[in-house]
Amino acid sequence: MMKNIFLSGFIGLLLFSACQQKKEQGEWKLVWEENFNEQKLDTTIWSMIPRGGGWATYMASYPELYQFTDTTIRLMAVRNTEHPEDTATYLTGGIWSRYKKEFKFGRIEIRAKLQSAQGYWPAIWMCPDPIPYPYGGEIDIMEHLNHDDFVYQTSHTHYTINLQRNDPPKYATAPINKDDYNIYAVEMYPDSLVYFTNGKRSICYPKVNNGKDGQFPFAYDPFHLRMDSQLGGSWVGPIDSTQLPVYMEIDWVRYYVKE
Repeated sequence: MMKNIFLSGFIGLLLFSACQQKKEQGEWKLVWEENFNEQKLDTTIWSMIPRGGGWATYMASYPELYQFTDTTIRLMAVRNTEHPEDTATYLTGGIWSRYKKEFKFGRIEIRAKLQSAQGYWPAIWMCPDPIPYPYGGEIDIMEHLNHDDFVYQTSHTHYTINLQRNDPPKYATAPINKDDYNIYAVEMYPDSLVYFTNGKRSICYPKVNNGKDGQFPFAYDPFHLRMDSQLGGSWVGPIDSTQLPVYMEIDWVRYYVKE
């Protein structure tokens, strides 16, 4: 019994050490930002996400799925009523910086407003290339389901997906202002990922046991950013087409590093 208590205490100390508020010298310095002010997509940074399986089932490049205001981009999720040649029942918009802009260590912030609908699943997330999923890891900065008044922030790896390990915990939820903009962020360190919503820390995912069994692949390869509207799936549930169209509206993306 005493051995178990000591071991639990030691593991807890390691988690606390990795997840305590970072106090490195220097302040965050803004080194890149995207404000979506040009009313068109900067194709040197972004590409439209192509259709694929699973989460990308309804992705498409039709212009109406990418609506610009003076200062934002709206990624739409709609019923397919305009493209009879496309057999997809629904259509969704998404952009990623894959093969164009990558991020490694630092802080990523995204200011976005989310609409709600049954079966709607907007997400802001990061993946590496060319490491196959889930061995390179996945950083879910924000996932929103249906009409929830909170979001999920999650770290996925071979350790959490294939080995189904949840020690340390891989996700947390964070409350949001449903009818307004919210700021979602992750700080990426060699030994931890720290997630925030509206400036409040929600969870830290630390490297433990030297990252054994693929527990912490996030220190090795740079990650690209993905922002998309998604519809349907076993997690979010059935789609209510009467609640469409909906969209995720993105105001800006900012990337900081320590000076």
